[in-house]
Amino acid sequence: MREQLTEHDVDKIKEEIEYRKLVVRKEAIEAVKEARAHGDLSENFEYHAAKKDKNRNESRIRYLERMLKTARIVEDTSKEDEVGLNNMVEIYFEEDDETDVFKLVTSIRGNSLDGKISIESPLGKAILKKHVGDRVTVKVSDDYSYHVVIRSIRKTTDDENDKIRSY
Repeated sequence: MREQLTEHDVDKIKEEIEYRKLVVRKEAIEAVKEARAHGDLSENFEYHAAKKDKNRNESRIRYLERMLKTARIVEDTSKEDEVGLNNMVEIYFEEDDETDVFKLVTSIRGNSLDGKISIESPLGKAILKKHVGDRVTVKVSDDYSYHVVIRSIRKTTDDENDKIRSY
């Protein structure tokens, strides 16, 4: 699957890769060396924990590098009155009779618990390029869908505080 990323996402991913290679990798190697020096490796918890941390770091580096190789760069091409990437959108959920505010972001920054909805999620796909007042059907599966109404749109940009998601 090709990840949709903004230029800002790509920069943040490159920063994380560099940090993991230059800082975390060195610390992990040192931790493994130090734990190995404690003796019997078969019952050495510190050694196994250090190896696990080292492997987790290497796995994250590979994951991010693979993501960059296959990514598709996206930009906000929405008009002023349309829902677009990085916009704050107030949505009324008819089924629940509730209103929530979400920021529409790329999937690498999506975190519904933090109010960030991915443009690749069912809700994100449904509201993208829609207007205030539009009643939109959000198709979750072949068997289930629900309706939302877009109450307001506030244009924003990439935020330095938007973190890329860990695994």
